Amino acid sequence: MASARKKITTKEFRSEALAQALEKQDMAAVALALRNGNTVVPLLKPGGRDNPLDGGEVWTYRDSTTGQVALLLFSDARNKPANLPPGVGLFSPLWLHDFLEEHRDEITTVFFDIAGPHAMQADVDDLRAALAL
Repeated sequence: MASARKKITTKEFRSEALAQALEKQDMAAVALALRNGNTVVPLLKPGGRDNPLDGGEVWTYRDSTTGQVALLLFSDARNKPANLPPGVGLFSPLWLHDFLEEHRDEITTVFFDIAGPHAMQADVDDLRAALAL
């Protein structure tokens, strides 16, 4: 029996609106892109193939000297540095809002396309406010 699962290409793991906003270094446009489109998120452990409700385990960066935690988000899976875990997920604005809300006491900052081409950093509270429904 042939699998009904669609093969997802790297090209589909991209947010053109977020890429354009980061290129302009426009935080208002970044907020709008996050609120209206999906975001590429690095995964420590991908979700189960047979369970669409399992999004996987999100990878975050913990600074070994300060203990502060950063969430890394990407406009394109190809912008994710090779030294991060290989998995990525494409997550909705609602997921991002809920994730930031759930981890608001732990995550201290958010980096976008940290290795370029147009890296930005944002305050978690500002992003939560921008994503509020």
